[in-house]
Formats: sequence, C-alpha cells, structure tokens
Amino acid sequence: MNPPKLITFDLDDTLWDIEAVVAQAERGLHAWFAAHHPAVAARYSPADLRRLRDEAPLRHPELGEDMTALRKSSLTRALESVGYDGAHAAAAFAEFWRQRHDIEFFPDAIPALDALRRRFRLGAITNGNADIALVGLDERFDFSLVAAEFGAFKPDPSIFLEACRRAGVAPHQALHVGDDPLLDVVGAKRAGMAAAWINRKGQAWTHAEHAPDLEHRDLAGLAAALLG
Repeated sequence: MNPPKLITFDLDDTLWDIEAVVAQAERGLHAWFAAHHPAVAARYSPADLRRLRDEAPLRHPELGEDMTALRKSSLTRALESVGYDGAHAAAAFAEFWRQRHDIEFFPDAIPALDALRRRFRLGAITNGNADIALVGLDERFDFSLVAAEFGAFKPDPSIFLEACRRAGVAPHQALHVGDDPLLDVVGAKRAGMAAAWINRKGQAWTHAEHAPDLEHRDLAGLAAALLG
C-alpha cells in the first residue's frame, strides 16, 4: 500500500467509546429532567430514555439513521406521555447535545492524530452526530462529513467519494480508518479507498467480500505503521 494523501477517520468507537459517552449524557439528561420537568424523570429512568431512543426508528422510519432527529423524537414522546408540551424537547435535546460532547478520548487517539497530522491531510466521516468543533478536533481535521447532513450513510460509497472530492484526491490515494467492519472497512473498499480496521476487541474478520489493508489494535499502532 502506497502512502496515502488523505486519511479519513470514523469518530464513534474509533476515537472514543460511544456507549460510555451516551450513557453519561443520558444520566445527565435525566438529572436535567428532574430539575426542569420532574414528571419525566419520575416516569423514565436513564435506561428507559435509552429504550425510547432505541424505539424511535420503528416509530419514525422516515427519519432513517438521522441520530439527532431520532433523539429529538424520543424526547418529544417522553414529554408528551406525561402531559408536557412536546416543544420542550428542543431544550432537552440541547442539554443532551451539550453532555454528548463531554467525551473522554481513547488514550491513543489524540497523540496519533497529532502525529499523523504533521504528515497527512485528515478528515472525519461519521454516521453519528458529533460536532468536531465541540470536541476540540476542528484544528486536527481539514473537514468533517456528517452523514445525516450529506444525505447518505456509511457504507454507501458516495460519502467516501465526497471526502475524496473535498480533499482533491483520487479514492486510491486515500485511507479510511474505523472500527466497524461493514460501515468503515467494506464501505471504504467499495469506494476504491484503502481501509484500516481498528480492532480494539480482537475480533475475527468475517466479511469475505473485502479485507482491511491494515489492522491494528489501536491508533498508536496505526500511526507507527504509517509514519514508519
């Protein structure tokens, strides 16, 4: 594999543990409800709020994979179920949004990005709704592609091709880095990019269609290999 001219990164579960981030944000949201709309907190535990969010795609299939819209719909449902005006969902989401960006990076993430940034152009491609400016990554990435805003979600090749277009490189000159075998690795390979699998849990590769060009347990190993 030739040195890439562009490296794009997945965010959730590649740079931070998204389950821990969301669980913390939902606990904070529950505390906010207790202070501002106590009937919601009395009826729904943090786990119940997660259940409402998980049910949102079934209730609102028209929202697709738009994480922000799905979360807002679940908050509207929680409020209205106990007699509050669903319009309060905007303020509830604002609190969740604030706490969702109070993250703890994997220890290897920032050092690896800083090292790679000195040699390569970096971009972000996410199916989630993280704002790179709110987590302090806007100076490390040249751009960020949020799937819900772009209109296509990984593994659709079009979002990977858009990243290459923005950077002015051909797909074969780019490397995508992510934790998800299908969304990140297979999606990038279908677009003609190279792919690096960050396999933190030591899983076996199961997608016969494509295999990663690189596989590392963490971003430190990837950075060492690319900077050699």
